[in-house]
Amino acid sequence: MTDHYDALETREPAKREAELFSRLPDILRKALAAPAYAERLKGIDPASVTSRTALAHLPVLRKSELPALHKAAPPFGGFVAGPLGSFGRLFTSPGPIFEPEPVHTDPWRGARALFAAGFRPGDVVLNTFSYHLTPGGFIFDASARALGCAVIPAGPGNTEQQFELIEAYRPVGYSGTPDFLKILLDAAASAGRDVSSIKRALVSGAAFPKSLQEEVKSHGIDAYQAFGTADLGMVAFETPARDGMVVNEDLIMEIVRPGTGDPVAQGDVGEIVVTSLDPQHPWIRLALGDLTAALPGTSPCGRTNMRIKGWMGRADQTTKVKGMFVRPEQIAEIGKRHPELGRLRLVVTRSGESDLMTLKAETASAGGNLQDELTATLRAVTKLGGNVELVAEGALPNDGKVIADERG
Repeated sequence: MTDHYDALETREPAKREAELFSRLPDILRKALAAPAYAERLKGIDPASVTSRTALAHLPVLRKSELPALHKAAPPFGGFVAGPLGSFGRLFTSPGPIFEPEPVHTDPWRGARALFAAGFRPGDVVLNTFSYHLTPGGFIFDASARALGCAVIPAGPGNTEQQFELIEAYRPVGYSGTPDFLKILLDAAASAGRDVSSIKRALVSGAAFPKSLQEEVKSHGIDAYQAFGTADLGMVAFETPARDGMVVNEDLIMEIVRPGTGDPVAQGDVGEIVVTSLDPQHPWIRLALGDLTAALPGTSPCGRTNMRIKGWMGRADQTTKVKGMFVRPEQIAEIGKRHPELGRLRLVVTRSGESDLMTLKAETASAGGNLQDELTATLRAVTKLGGNVELVAEGALPNDGKVIADERG
């Protein structure tokens, strides 16, 4: 039995990079057929975007912008060129954000993730993600069927009926949230129902802490985690190496400083930005609002694509100070005006009955008028007064946080 889904997963990283960026110009041309991309990417020559450096000069599209964009130009904000009838299914997610499902096989790129989690052709899979309006259920359903599995479209809830399905069909695999897997296992134990056929699971959509991992394992279930979104499908997934998550094929992932489109240094925590190479529905530098960091080297499982630590929090740290919003983009602007600084962090606290801002800034040299200049820049950019604290290089944690609201 092979350990990998196909040869793409184990190719030389340089070959993968060359292949992805050789395809990108054509994907950009297809994106430009959509009016919103044509406006955002105006003046850009697709033929010139053949490297990460060139890609990093394109504007990011923030997922947080999509609800307003979709409302202004329904249904897809002008980011989809094809007619509605050219897609297989049409979904909605909270926001609302509207998502089309391309018609080709494995449109959400999930078969690899299931394979890495031990699922194989011929397996029966209990899929408990919701099938109602949102894409979650169909992401895992389509992925399992692309792998050659039979799917029980169970959706969440109704444990009694779930037990009937499990005892009748004896599924070997489970896909759903880790929380619902625990609910099933606990309810089965209480009711004396047999769910022992389930031996492996691919979970997503909620935290899967170590304690819950160990509890699931005690039931004889080998569970793996996946990171996905309703826009892109499966972005990254755990492998038998249990060493971070491997980024999916056909995606270009960047990790950028929150509030910017600027890639972070290798290993630094930043926001996930993804460019997808699906010609029917490409995404160009979609900033997901989720934080992660790249891991060095390649996975011991043999897959050679970029690895990430997994989900490390949210990048949108916007907060309100004295009635005014302060955003990560503003802290990034301060950094651009003072390129000699390292990491920046705005700490918001309370002093008496008032909000207090303190900008902590890493610097190799605290001489001259730097503190006064930074204080002036802080006020100019945020329109609010605050303190400045200069700290040594490396003093601020590498956690992607640029605004820390500590008001409790």
